[in-house]
Amino acid sequence: MAKKRKKTRKELLKKPDEFLTISSKLIKLAMEYKTHLTYALGIILVLAVIISGIRFFSIRAENNASALLDKSLTKYNSIKAEKQPDVVYGEVSEDFEFIFKKYDGKESAKLARLFYANICYNAGKYKQAIELYKTALTEFEKFPMIHRQILSNLGYAYEQEEDYSTAVGYFEKISSAPEPIMRDEALYHLGRLYNKLGENEKSREAYNKILTDHQNFIYIDLVRERISG
Repeated sequence: MAKKRKKTRKELLKKPDEFLTISSKLIKLAMEYKTHLTYALGIILVLAVIISGIRFFSIRAENNASALLDKSLTKYNSIKAEKQPDVVYGEVSEDFEFIFKKYDGKESAKLARLFYANICYNAGKYKQAIELYKTALTEFEKFPMIHRQILSNLGYAYEQEEDYSTAVGYFEKISSAPEPIMRDEALYHLGRLYNKLGENEKSREAYNKILTDHQNFIYIDLVRERISG
């Protein structure tokens, strides 16, 4: 079997451009959920099951919101590869904001807010993304996998704002959760952030937890490099 290529340092720390994508043909049945870190395939499968269990009410408002979200995502997907994130943000903001403001509380509006938060993040609108993620955090509280990813993205957003202490708090919530999924990634980012805060001992402890408890972590060599460095 061919050896799996390990991602570069740049790939590991890049913005979550692939945080979320939706197929317009399946918007009413399933959401494909991607993360830029490990467990991407697992998250896609889990979310496919979760979202397939959410029933879109057969009322006019929900149907209208769903149709608008489908249209907005189609527009977004058609331009995101060709234009800069800030340009994309400018062209789709009104569409997404209309959905989650007019149809607040509807399932499609919640999804619209979550997509738009990521669009804001990619465009460098970190404060706006943070507020949207915080709202989405409560809206998806009953869906642990989505909830965990939102916590992670809040950590990234606060890091971009250079509020490292707050970023640490979000990654600690993931690393201390009973379920181990995404724990190794959270520990890795805790190691980085503690280092930025000058808390070298805590940084080393986070990395060592990966070495002792998550030896199959895909970026284990990078962890060893950081400890030895």
